[in-house]
Amino acid sequence: MSEEQRRDAASGEGAPETPGFGGDEATEAGDVLQDQKENCDNSNKGITSKKTFYGRKATFPEVAETTQLSYYERYKAYQDYILGDTKPSEVHDFIAEYLEKVLEPYGWQAIWSNEMFEVLVEVTNVETSSFRAAVKLREPFLYESEMYSLNMETIESFLEAKNHLVPLQELYVVFDESGEFDQTALAIEHFRFFFQHIWRIWDEDDEDDDFDYFVRCCEPRLKLYYDILEDRVPADLIAEYNQLMSKCEETYKEFTKVRNNISANEPESELNNVSMVEGVKLCEELDKLKYKLQIMESPLYRYVLRQDGYGLPGKQAKGVRSSGEKVIHVVSTSMTINLMQSLLKEKLNPDYVFQDQVMEFHSDPLAAINACYEGDVVIICPGRYGINGYFRVADSIQVEGYGLPDDIVLVKEGKGDIFVDCTASCVKISNLKFIQHDAVEGIICVRKGKVILESCVLQCDSTGVVLRTSAELHMKNCDLYGAKGAGIEIYPSSTCELFGNDIHHCKEGILIKNFMEQLYDVPDITIMNNLVHNHQDYGFTLSKFAINFKKNKPFFALKLTSDVEQNKLQSDFNEKSMELTSSCCVAQQIPGLLVEECVPAPSEEIVVLSPLDTAVCDEAITNELICTSATKREQSKSRLNETVHCGMNNLMPQEIFPSIVGNHFKKNGKGSFGIVYC
Repeated sequence: MSEEQRRDAASGEGAPETPGFGGDEATEAGDVLQDQKENCDNSNKGITSKKTFYGRKATFPEVAETTQLSYYERYKAYQDYILGDTKPSEVHDFIAEYLEKVLEPYGWQAIWSNEMFEVLVEVTNVETSSFRAAVKLREPFLYESEMYSLNMETIESFLEAKNHLVPLQELYVVFDESGEFDQTALAIEHFRFFFQHIWRIWDEDDEDDDFDYFVRCCEPRLKLYYDILEDRVPADLIAEYNQLMSKCEETYKEFTKVRNNISANEPESELNNVSMVEGVKLCEELDKLKYKLQIMESPLYRYVLRQDGYGLPGKQAKGVRSSGEKVIHVVSTSMTINLMQSLLKEKLNPDYVFQDQVMEFHSDPLAAINACYEGDVVIICPGRYGINGYFRVADSIQVEGYGLPDDIVLVKEGKGDIFVDCTASCVKISNLKFIQHDAVEGIICVRKGKVILESCVLQCDSTGVVLRTSAELHMKNCDLYGAKGAGIEIYPSSTCELFGNDIHHCKEGILIKNFMEQLYDVPDITIMNNLVHNHQDYGFTLSKFAINFKKNKPFFALKLTSDVEQNKLQSDFNEKSMELTSSCCVAQQIPGLLVEECVPAPSEEIVVLSPLDTAVCDEAITNELICTSATKREQSKSRLNETVHCGMNNLMPQEIFPSIVGNHFKKNGKGSFGIVYC
């Protein structure tokens, strides 16, 4: 495509009607506008009206509301009409041409809003090349200012000093029922949004100017804006991005200043040489900052950073206090004499704590945990606590509720973040109820170290407890439910102990993720006396890679005839071979994943695992992990050119799965135990 064609595509040349909507949409704009005006409370896109400006009651006329545009509406506007496939150096020219075609040149009213005041004006001319408009004051004179007491003569003098030209970004178009200026209001909103949220002051100076600006810069930044707006990005990642942005802007301004000084000085002067060295350092630092910003702006990289905890566990462990003392933090919405007497009698008596131990009182659990050092104890009294943020636990502490879990409720406010993020060597959490709403992250993530959960209630939304690689989880007598993903998600090389828990009403109960990956060992799991029920998919799911997999035995079915034959089958499996000759497995391709079907041998009787048969399900899971571990050992020995025996004489089940007994898998949508290949 030639440069002229690109300009035509971006500016809308040849497109029917005005390029703000395009085609038939322009003819329907008036009807849509009228419907939106009548139902403005329920509308979230297009042009509507509002009676207040910036949230303050004013006498101004209604302003055209265009800020509720969706991601798709902005995306199409920038891609099809404003930018096209322009280069960074051409962006300003493309936008100027777009505005020239769309904006009404005169005759429309607007609120001129800046940091000092807001005033009603009328536009008499538009200079799209400089992104400014010529304005005059309207009568009656309407203004509002929180800082200054102004009159018409003062504003008029101010306008004369500016030659009556004001930036287009500072103009908010007054709503007109005729719809004549709808396209003008929409175009100015796109223009204002672009320079507030998309454009960076260093974009035009990019040395690599031969790339599509929309694809490389506009699209990912637009996606990031809406991800943040819809709370899909963790708060710490947003804070770090904003911090990098500010630092990058400061560095660029310093670099620009040094570059201008170099241009103004004599080429061979000593001052110029010093500036050159400083300029090179600033340029290198600027490139590093820009690269980090690009990583965060990419949706794919941003997802990877979030999964790996980048920016999340930024809190460093404090260690032991310099004085060596350990503090008891008591959290309560209000401390009464009766409550204090109960605490002293039941929790703070000489049998539990030292009487000279220091106490601190808080009304916010988050503030209490942030104030902890190594070895501190946090006691949370009954009440309902709204948590604005999330718990970052980096020191080994103990957090316990004083009372029943249903009486001590911690509710996550907002969405986007993990509720509890643990990186300490050992953390104990007990007698608490955690509630998530509209979340996109798990309720508890054990990134490293060990977490002990006892007698807790976890009302999840996205994912339940996530146990990352090489971390440890001991979970006892907990009630976990409501996760849209897995109730408990277990990664390779981790250690998981589950005793007497009730895990129910999630998409999946317990998920072991990618445990066949050759870089890691299978997790060490103990599951005893748990109730896993009412899940949408399987009660227990193994997630594997389908690459280079050898199907040696069935996973969804076992040969069941009598107790004697079953015991003989198990004995043969443990002592002689990993293969079951009674059936073979066939992989059936389904878009996005592989699901196994079991094809029985004609002479054998195959009974599908029953969700009510606890022993069979436990046995199936145990056998699967034993088989996997043996296969992994065989592969390892093959790489070392050692003799490999297919038998399992030297492999004890306790090495992989110390215990899986007494569990009940009931009423799960797809069954008790399943394997998914991806």
